[in-house]
Amino acid sequence: MKNIILSSLMLSALVLTACSAEKFEGDAPKDWDGNLMLFAPTEDASFSTYYMPEIGRVGDPMPFYDQKAGEFKVLYLQEFNNNDPYCYHPFYGVSTKDGANYQGLGEVLPTGRSKNEADAALGTGCAVYNEADGLYYIYYTGHTAKEVVMRATSPDFKSWTKDKAWVLRGAEYGYSETDFRDPQVFKTEDGKWHMVISSHLKFAEFVSDNMKDWKHVGEFPMIWDRMLECPDIFKMGDYWYFVYSEAFLSDWSRKVKYMMADSWENLKKRFKGGDGADWPNDGKEGVLDTRAFYAGKTASNGTDRYIWGWCPYRSGVTNDDKNINVGNGTKNENDGTVQKNEPEWSGALVCHKLIQHADGTLTIGKVPAMDAKYNKPAEVKIAEKGDDGKTYVAYNRLGAHNHISFTAKTANDGDRFGVSFCFGYVYVKEIDKNTGLEVDVPVHSKRYTLMVNPEGNDRRKVNFEQEGPFSLGFIPGADGYIFPRPTDNTYHVDIYTDNSVVTMYINGDYGCTQRIYGIQKNCWSINTYGNDVTVTDVKVSQY
Repeated sequence: MKNIILSSLMLSALVLTACSAEKFEGDAPKDWDGNLMLFAPTEDASFSTYYMPEIGRVGDPMPFYDQKAGEFKVLYLQEFNNNDPYCYHPFYGVSTKDGANYQGLGEVLPTGRSKNEADAALGTGCAVYNEADGLYYIYYTGHTAKEVVMRATSPDFKSWTKDKAWVLRGAEYGYSETDFRDPQVFKTEDGKWHMVISSHLKFAEFVSDNMKDWKHVGEFPMIWDRMLECPDIFKMGDYWYFVYSEAFLSDWSRKVKYMMADSWENLKKRFKGGDGADWPNDGKEGVLDTRAFYAGKTASNGTDRYIWGWCPYRSGVTNDDKNINVGNGTKNENDGTVQKNEPEWSGALVCHKLIQHADGTLTIGKVPAMDAKYNKPAEVKIAEKGDDGKTYVAYNRLGAHNHISFTAKTANDGDRFGVSFCFGYVYVKEIDKNTGLEVDVPVHSKRYTLMVNPEGNDRRKVNFEQEGPFSLGFIPGADGYIFPRPTDNTYHVDIYTDNSVVTMYINGDYGCTQRIYGIQKNCWSINTYGNDVTVTDVKVSQY
């Protein structure tokens, strides 16, 4: 389509009426293209691109590349709304060849049968294949009032036998009884198997020659006073990496990060604690994504390395006249109270490609198979243009699964722009000045924006903001994602949506995840904020 220039001076006239007079609730408007009323759609029963089971949700993923089968297998903690109080989080799994299409494996490893068993509930672990004995191994956390590390084996990744005679108890090695979890097994330069386990403010390390007998060889500290979970250790090119998640405890630290070094031994030294921690020189302390992506762990097929995490769901979603919202935080219009809607535990499985830069630093990019999946072009039409101090161009309604792409070029280093979802109007009650009667009046709804915002001269941050009347502005429970400003101020943007899960990638090398309810069947917009932005090549495709 032709170039679209977003300018605070140029965009002042509407190309369509703001909305029709027809009010609707629960059903799509009859005049689909000519109506910008906000619609409260029902999501599909299951997610495809960002996998979520039809019943329950995905907790901590444990990806593994099965060379024998030529596919990735991603185990995860199966979360139900009505978990048994003692026996919960069995391992379920999916398989994928490309990170964009999944096949369910069902339950892979069950919980214990009673609260008296050491693995009454299961916690995060890992899967590996040992060529020496031809067995697959799952090392996992057994969780009761205490935590221990346990294992199971299988000749075919289908039938698993728990080795109840083998248990690692942290207290026997001087570690916490209640925080001793998330074992990760890998090989290093010495050719031996190593296992790293998260404990209270420190990591424990064990070594084995045969995957059966393990020897404790030491510990190394975590950063500051944070509990670091879900460790993942691997070598990529010339560098060793340690990916970890800061525990699900606060609205500012719960993120997936990484450390890097030229060897495994030097990698452990990066965790100095205090202000001396040697984070990568990437300007953001090794942060890989926003708070809408957690428990990230990786796997490689020998060519590409992908990282899987879960995008949390949010509770407290409302969509009414007095608490207008389609997710991600509400503000009562009568008393001004705010519900933060902090991310809940578990959600949908999200995959990114891990990108290694020349200096060894890591970022995330889109999975190559995504473009092949979202292969049905959709018509793109301008639904509305406006200038309310925040110039925007709104586009016609989206489907349930969308790939949005465009190029934005800012006129100056400090200019910003955003992409909003759930764009539209809702009805509010007002008193007609002429009749004195209460009438329904359409007003702009709250909309949810991925805003590319200056963070100093040479950095940008994708903030997650709520805009419109009675909006919250910046959503602290979502935080944001920092990346370097393009030297030519040109941003090639790719956004993928699967129901309420959204990923945004910029210039192929930087990406972030968010959860936004109500995207499908509603309009969206590109916005600028008192500055000039040139937007070209706006496209939408679906599947």
